[in-house]
Amino acid sequence: MKVNFAVTAACVLGLLYFGREVLQPVVTALVLSLALAPLIRSMGSLGLSRVNATFAGLALVIVTFAGTFAMLGANVMALTSDLPEYTAEIRSKSKSLEELAQHPLARLTPQLLEESPSAALETGPRPVPVEIREHASTSDSIAKAIGVVSGPLGEAFLVLVLMIFILLDRENLRDRVLRLVGQREVSRTIKGLEDAAEGVSRFFFTQLLLNLTFGVVISIALWLIGIPHAMLWGALCAALRFVPYIGALIAGAAIALFAAAVEPGWSLAIYAIVLFIVLEVFVANVIEPRVYGHSVGMSPLAVIVSALFWGAIWGPLGLLLSTPLTLCIVVGGRYIKSLEPISIMFAESPNTNEAQRFYHRVLSGDANAIIEDARAFLRKSTLARYCDMVLLPGLAMAGTDLQTGQESRLRATVAMVADALDAGHAPSRARRRNISMLVENVGAHLRHQREERLGRWQGSLDVPARSVIVCTSMPGVREEFLSELLVLVFRDAKLDARSFVLNPGGPEDDPGADNLVSTVFVTYPIQSAPAAWIAAVTELRAALPDVQLVTIRPRDDVGNEHATVASHVDLVLQSFEEALAFVAPSKIG
Repeated sequence: MKVNFAVTAACVLGLLYFGREVLQPVVTALVLSLALAPLIRSMGSLGLSRVNATFAGLALVIVTFAGTFAMLGANVMALTSDLPEYTAEIRSKSKSLEELAQHPLARLTPQLLEESPSAALETGPRPVPVEIREHASTSDSIAKAIGVVSGPLGEAFLVLVLMIFILLDRENLRDRVLRLVGQREVSRTIKGLEDAAEGVSRFFFTQLLLNLTFGVVISIALWLIGIPHAMLWGALCAALRFVPYIGALIAGAAIALFAAAVEPGWSLAIYAIVLFIVLEVFVANVIEPRVYGHSVGMSPLAVIVSALFWGAIWGPLGLLLSTPLTLCIVVGGRYIKSLEPISIMFAESPNTNEAQRFYHRVLSGDANAIIEDARAFLRKSTLARYCDMVLLPGLAMAGTDLQTGQESRLRATVAMVADALDAGHAPSRARRRNISMLVENVGAHLRHQREERLGRWQGSLDVPARSVIVCTSMPGVREEFLSELLVLVFRDAKLDARSFVLNPGGPEDDPGADNLVSTVFVTYPIQSAPAAWIAAVTELRAALPDVQLVTIRPRDDVGNEHATVASHVDLVLQSFEEALAFVAPSKIG
């Protein structure tokens, strides 16, 4: 299997590299046709036929680019006329920089330039090499210029012709692809083609809009600080930003060099560099992640790796096409099994939900990452929802992988996470280090901490009647932990929640405050309802006849004793969020 994969990968890489002369124009035409498809459809919605809509859309694009290049050409001609005075200033600054760089060795220069003893023995003038150069004729220069220009123009014309035929025959091409993959995969293939076309179109439109906006802003900013031909440099920035990462560096360097040539001092160049860096950093780190995160669907690392790969295979054109090409492969990986590894590695999300990420981090003992994810989740939602969607499902996954030597680490990690989730206090770093010793009962640890802070009864007994919520459980690591989690959920919602363990025979001391309790939550039994759980609940019912007894059935419970459990309580809920909604409907956002 591995040998076949290696051979296939080598063949694909060889085809991409050695067949680039043929593949480059075809792939470029395909990508551009995907980008122009929305415009063609818009033209068609105006009542034009497919042929007329295609040519109208292409004409609009060509006229737009021609007008842009004509305007830029006028600016380039104006810049060319001013080059002599700019060149003199650049030479002056280059000389000053050279002298500055050589200053530390200035004192050694006379000694280094002294004649050596062997040189003193030499007599007579040294021979002067003579080189005869033949000046090229005007016709040869013109022919070379035509040769240089004809290559790119010919390739551009070929791409244009291919793009026209692809746009005119796109429905026929799609039918051929569907016929090729077979009837059984038609729906998946159609969905994949639609997603790829939509993703590439959305990417190009977003990139075009963002780069044009950046070019306009940088033009206005350069004009305000007094740099000539600001429109030209803004257009250069907009064009070079289509090249990932490298283009922005080239544009910034060109602006800095020109700003240094405009005036004798360095202030204008410094202003231009600072201005460009501020705008580029703001756009790259604030605007682009928000915009591209919904349009590209690729991780930032995937964008860099794809630029390196396609740049090495196809050169500058590969850099320009790297993101849309990789995007098509990533989209294809959602529907084609052989491309699925690429989709997993390069997609914006690894297709794992938050509970699976929690499970992975628990197994690795990375409590800090779990806490960061939890805080990010809680900024948008409630602790009850976090427990239902992330913590409890993740622990259920981790529970199946408990092995000798892992259980202590898992409990220590869970203890640190639960301790951090307690909104009532922030655990100190010293106590976080000591939490690793608490490997027996996380729920008891949380309850003892609350008793240390709030007293034996976990709060005052001088509170309004029916204002206290009690969470109880049978003795056990799982039961006590679930009970304490529920207390954290209620306290996070500013409710007075307390907990205790159900012991046979009842608690040793009774505070005599039964009228304070409104609801008692009892943890659901692990398997079928044991006699001890039934006896404890019956005793609790007799001790608190006026309160509601509620239990929460785990989502992964497969026991067949649900009717027995339900007969001993007033209500069976399905989640922590339902429990919070039951006791405080106004707390659910």
